[in-house]
Amino acid sequence: MRGCNRLIAIAVVAVAMVAARGEARAASCHGGASFSQWLEGVKAEAMARGVSAATLQAAAPALRFDQSIVNRDRGQGVFSQNFLEFSDRMVNSYRLQHGARHLAERKAMFDRIEQQFGVPGPVVVAFWALETDFGANNGDFPTITALASLAYDCRRPQLFREQLIAALLIVERGDLTVGEMRGAWAGEIGQTQFMAKEYLDTAVDFDGDGKRNLIRSSADALASCAALLRAHGWRPGEPWLQEVRVPTALPWDQADIAIRHSRAEWARLGVTYADGSPLPADGLQASLLLPMGRNGPAFLAYPNFDVYLQWNQSLVYATTAAYLATRLAGAPKVARGNAPALSRNQIIDLQKLLAARGHDVGKVDGILGERTRAAVKTVQMQLGLPADSYPTPELIQRLR
Repeated sequence: MRGCNRLIAIAVVAVAMVAARGEARAASCHGGASFSQWLEGVKAEAMARGVSAATLQAAAPALRFDQSIVNRDRGQGVFSQNFLEFSDRMVNSYRLQHGARHLAERKAMFDRIEQQFGVPGPVVVAFWALETDFGANNGDFPTITALASLAYDCRRPQLFREQLIAALLIVERGDLTVGEMRGAWAGEIGQTQFMAKEYLDTAVDFDGDGKRNLIRSSADALASCAALLRAHGWRPGEPWLQEVRVPTALPWDQADIAIRHSRAEWARLGVTYADGSPLPADGLQASLLLPMGRNGPAFLAYPNFDVYLQWNQSLVYATTAAYLATRLAGAPKVARGNAPALSRNQIIDLQKLLAARGHDVGKVDGILGERTRAAVKTVQMQLGLPADSYPTPELIQRLR
């Protein structure tokens, strides 16, 4: 035991030295203030906004700097999978089967959620499945420590300072104790992974126990998810994503998430439902979403799809979440097509070639984000290629 205690003591000293070095590095955006000095300012702001001295005292052990949290934030891998790669992994049999079971077993609850917030059960359950596997993997990091560490770091200090104060206000309100408030390393909380400000502003007590507990109460978590989606602009009674079939002679430059036409216009251009049946000739607006270009899956994305992009700005994640919801609502598996799958290195090469031509692709990171796709569309039009915003090996070769 003595040898073990000595090793623990050495480890504690080493961790303290690492934390101190991390604190010194992070202080550059706080006028040289140490973490302790900076924290006094946070406490004063929190008290001015309604956090009591008792809550700050209860939170004191968690109000510390953890360099490992910052290291995780700085070391995040890039998201470079295409839609089919990601959806194959995420829309799996486990999530489909358990999602269907939850929808059937809790039908009355989901009916009540939809009646109150206008969001269908499959939409809510899809987020529940993707974020935490139905509440099984909420995360076990101390939320207040994570938020304090990220707020002191210089990467996004103001964003996480606001989240930290919101977390303290959640404790003040009595929804969670400091000890209960545990979740993902970046501060997300609960079964649908809310940031603290979303929790504070949007969470609802749906089980009637007087608390908004998004960790322990699935009813609170799921209803709060619907409440947040409604706050983001969800339109009750309207679709969000539907698979379609597109003709070979489509004006491909119109296949853009930023361009909308009525379903009557898409029908005139030859777009049909996936089974070949005609689209309704009505005025409901939709974008033609080709996440992997004209040779891959095709969807009509309705205004409700914008809400998915507010939840997560990654087009691949948003499309996957919306697609999972359609599957839970009874839609068949999407047609795969034969789109080329580009590697991350190929996309990096593409981004460098586009940047060399003066196009703004943002960070050269191997991700087909909004700016890279816009640049691809521009050069496709310049080169006389189908302007579907999705790169091919042929395009990369032409750019050389």
